[in-house]
Amino acid sequence: MFSFQTIVENFPVLLGSARYTLLISVLGCIEGLILGAVICAAALSNKRWMRRIAALYVSFFRGVPLLIQLLAAYYLLPVIGINVPALAAAVLTVGLCAAAYLSEVLRGSLNAIPQGQAEAAAAIGMAPRDVWIRILLPQALKIGLPAIVNELILLVKASSLVTVVGIVEITRMSQSIAAATYRPLEIYLAAAFIYLVINLVIAQAGRMLERRLTV
Repeated sequence: MFSFQTIVENFPVLLGSARYTLLISVLGCIEGLILGAVICAAALSNKRWMRRIAALYVSFFRGVPLLIQLLAAYYLLPVIGINVPALAAAVLTVGLCAAAYLSEVLRGSLNAIPQGQAEAAAAIGMAPRDVWIRILLPQALKIGLPAIVNELILLVKASSLVTVVGIVEITRMSQSIAAATYRPLEIYLAAAFIYLVINLVIAQAGRMLERRLTV
């Protein structure tokens, strides 16, 4: 028989584990945006070798499952003498993976910006770096905001994979509680509800920010 009491008793514990889900997702998205901007710039560079490096990066991180990337980073880093906590390895890997997708979002957004803006900025003497930072990237972020919010939502769901490196986020905690209470249906429904609420809040915040930027 379905037990709401089980959900009520364990919901605070599940909710507490959401801090790791949010931490990994938000930090991974920030890292992805910063690195994604660099990869995007390389992909649009006039130098052929930079475009090739960017293409290889995007191909690798989009072609290899995130689960394999997490396991490789977690077990490879100590082998080469880099000992980092599991949380740091998870954030690093999620961010590297997100950068591949976000670089393509930014590239598409930059291609939507009229080329004359960059040419006009260069004509008045702005340095290439200033053109990128002050003119192109802000507009690219505005144009690509819906896709960026979508990527953050995907990261929240993908963060469940970090259980393989021992991080007790929502999914790992729900597995532990389900095993202890023998109530998997109730516990997994509660976990699903928490994921749903987080993603609905992110989607709503994205829509509000999008409306604010279009004013």
